[in-house]
Amino acid sequence: MAVNVDAVYQKVLALANKEQRGYITPLEYNLMANQAQLDIFEQYFYDINQQKRMPGDVGSISYIPEHIRYKLLPFISTQSVNGGQDLPMGFFALGRVLVHQGFANRVVEARKVDYNEASDLLASTFHRKGLQKTPIYTTSPLGNVPGFSRIIVYDQRGQVGTTGSPSGVSVEAVSKPSKVEWGYDVIAEKALYNASRSTNFQLHQSEEGPLVIKILELAGITLNKPGIVQIADQEELKTIQQEKQ
Repeated sequence: MAVNVDAVYQKVLALANKEQRGYITPLEYNLMANQAQLDIFEQYFYDINQQKRMPGDVGSISYIPEHIRYKLLPFISTQSVNGGQDLPMGFFALGRVLVHQGFANRVVEARKVDYNEASDLLASTFHRKGLQKTPIYTTSPLGNVPGFSRIIVYDQRGQVGTTGSPSGVSVEAVSKPSKVEWGYDVIAEKALYNASRSTNFQLHQSEEGPLVIKILELAGITLNKPGIVQIADQEELKTIQQEKQ
């Protein structure tokens, strides 16, 4: 279940206006709501890389801890590609690479390797046999596109997805969050929430509290209202204490 954009705004306003600390306009809220969602989304990949001990490698996340995968589900789509072909455009990260082995009527997950390791495995008759159980794949950049945009998958028969190959490939593509919008109508010089013109957060419901805190922090910095940051710090401390309990 997604986080309701109006529920977060009302909590942000309630905390920001506490003791007359300030008002956050709909325009300001929409800007900060999108930034907050993106910050939390990107934190998932930082956490993944910390566990992998591979800082900065946000291109491939074939291993995702279960608790993070659960939160990423709204952003993951499985798409078919051909081995050696371009990956889906606009994806943020690559999840699992799945090989559909028609000759064995099964689906297996491929393992990422670099180009040199792939060459060594394919050149060895002994190791090549093991690629039936665990295929491998490499990635490479395409033109001026940042990161990588092309994938090449191999099993014991050679490159998967080529003409005559009995196997196909699908990938889990992780997309960035869609734009958040608190839609409204102006009536009697007041902005009134309009659900039909709004777009909720894509983040999991459990991220509602962190979103409120993050937006308050952003408001305190960008609007030069240090009192709001103090409220955010208090709420964050309260959240940490509740988690410890």
